[in-house]
Order: sequence, then structure tokens, then C-alpha cells
Amino acid sequence: MESLLTDRLATLSHPQRMAVFRLLMRRCPDELPAGEIAEALELKASTASVYLSALTQADLIAQRRDGTRLLYAVNLDTAREVVAGLFFDCCRGRADLCPPQFSDLLTSISPKTDKKFNVLFVCTGNSARSIFAETILRDMVGDKFTAYSAGTAHLSGLNPFAVEMLKSKGHDVSLLRSKNIEEFQGADSPQMDFVFTVCDRAANEECPTWPGQPVSGHWGMPDPVKAKGTDAEKRLAFHQTYGALHNRILAFTALSFEGLNRGSLQKCVDEIGKKTAKQE
Repeated sequence: MESLLTDRLATLSHPQRMAVFRLLMRRCPDELPAGEIAEALELKASTASVYLSALTQADLIAQRRDGTRLLYAVNLDTAREVVAGLFFDCCRGRADLCPPQFSDLLTSISPKTDKKFNVLFVCTGNSARSIFAETILRDMVGDKFTAYSAGTAHLSGLNPFAVEMLKSKGHDVSLLRSKNIEEFQGADSPQMDFVFTVCDRAANEECPTWPGQPVSGHWGMPDPVKAKGTDAEKRLAFHQTYGALHNRILAFTALSFEGLNRGSLQKCVDEIGKKTAKQE
């Protein structure tokens, strides 16, 4: 077991192999093709293949063939074994090594269950998908959640088709605006309980660690802004995106937050993304 832990740590000690692992962890539970991994990390295809092979051999990631493509996903069981091996075996489970902010990380999502949860939805431009999610959550259960949205490279305005779609669904759009993620990373920013990425590009990017270690989830979906064709075809793309996000958020708000520990809640968040994606 000690030799296995050493081998896995050695595999992760290479900066670019670690970058691949971190990317797949951010995109969990998604399975990514090798080409997308190489593109996201700006690696040559042959170089990415070498790194993926090493991580697969160490069982840190899983590989699955889908037709002519090879898909890769992080192996959570192995990641758990590595962390446990370091903490319990190597470090003998010393409680004083655990950062104070992690002391009750697995016991609950928030000790203040009588207050609203802060939820941030992130995409690239903050002009459609994350704006949809913010609005749907706000209007669905605004008494339990405070919804926010932001973009990693936000646009100056909202997409007109997105605004039209929200109005057609009866949402108030008067206070909506496109925001940069930096607005929520300052010392005076609200502390998030949940952070969801709703586009793959945003999830692929490295972001600073969020204060308070919020539960994170990736609910990626195609960008309706990139839809081609007639206005009717573009409106259909926005309609499908709105429906997909509505399904995810409906399932999310139905969870029993007070009855779930953090580990169980994380699994539920991941499952919501997988199940609703299959239904779309």
C-alpha cells in the first residue's frame, strides 16, 4: 500500500500531469475526450497522451472507449485513497495537521441552516446560461437561496435572446446585469455555500480557492449564444438551455439540506448533473 501511495504521488508530482488531474477534478463527473483536455491545457496531442497514460496506469483517472474516442474522468475512489493514505498512514491521523476551516467540512453544508444559502453560477460571458440559472433559482425559492451569477470573461451586456426568453417565462429582468467573477472574490464579497459552473470553458479555467470551501458542481451545457440559423432556431436553443437549467435547479432545491452531510450533498449535486444531462 505504501509503495502504491508513493507511485501515485510521484505521478502527481509532475506539474503538467497534476494540471490534467486538476482539470478532470474540476470537470467531475464529466468524461472528457483527450482532444478537449489537450486544448484546454494547451498541450500537444502526443504530450497529453503520455500524461493521460501515466495517470491511467496509476489509477488516478479512468479511461473509457466511446466509438473511436477515448474518454477520461477522475477516479474519485483513488483520490480518496491518496488523501487517506497521506493523512492516516503517513501522518498518523494527526488532527493538528488539518486546517481549522476544514474541521467540520464533512459534517454539514453550513452551521447556519436557518439562514439563506448563497449560490453562485459561473459561465464565461455571463450573458445567458448563468443569468438563466441566477434568475430561475431566485424566482423559484428566493426565500431559501440568494442567487448570484458571474462570468470569467463577462460581456458588457446580456444576450437579447436570453432576456426575451426570461421575459416570456414571466421573470423580472430589470435588475439583471453581466458581472465579472472578480466581484465575488474580494474580502467584502458574500461567502458562497455553493458554486456551480454551467459551461465547460469556465470549468476548465483555474480559479482561486473560494473562501469557506463551498460545495462545487459542474453542470456544463452548450452555449445557446453560439447557435446558428434563423431566429426561430436560435430561440429554440435558448429554450432548451432554460429547460435544462430549470430541471437541474428544481432537483437541487428539492434536496434535504439539513439531512445531508457534505459528502452526501456533493454526490447529490454530481448526480443531478448526470441525470438531467441524460434526460435532455
